[in-house]
Amino acid sequence: MKIGALSKVTNTKVETIRYYERIGLLPQPERTSGNYRLYGPAERQRLAFIRHSRDLGFTIEDVRSLLDLSDHPERDCEAADQIASRHVEQVAAKIAQLVTLREELERIIGRCRGGLAADCRVIDALGNHALCGVSHNSAF
Repeated sequence: MKIGALSKVTNTKVETIRYYERIGLLPQPERTSGNYRLYGPAERQRLAFIRHSRDLGFTIEDVRSLLDLSDHPERDCEAADQIASRHVEQVAAKIAQLVTLREELERIIGRCRGGLAADCRVIDALGNHALCGVSHNSAF
């Protein structure tokens, strides 16, 4: 199939497919005599693996490492377990940051009494970090 068809069946933008080729996650495809890229089931499956990994939040480098393991099925999968476990820890840390952020926003909103923007506690808090109850400037 051509790149447009691969794009449709995997719900991946054409430019993203080309990017994955440029950085070596997808191999350079065969070309037709008209210089069109041609993809088969193996490339479709590899792209699906990449997309699913990225949808789960794995970094490009993690995906590269996981693909390397997938390309060598005789190797021990301990590295895959370590990558996934490290990612779970990162996700948990982000969730904790988001919970703290939500709580701070709820606290700021709870201080709002309505009225004019000149007296708005939300605007005050956004303009003066010292009015915040927790440090959140490095949350993201």
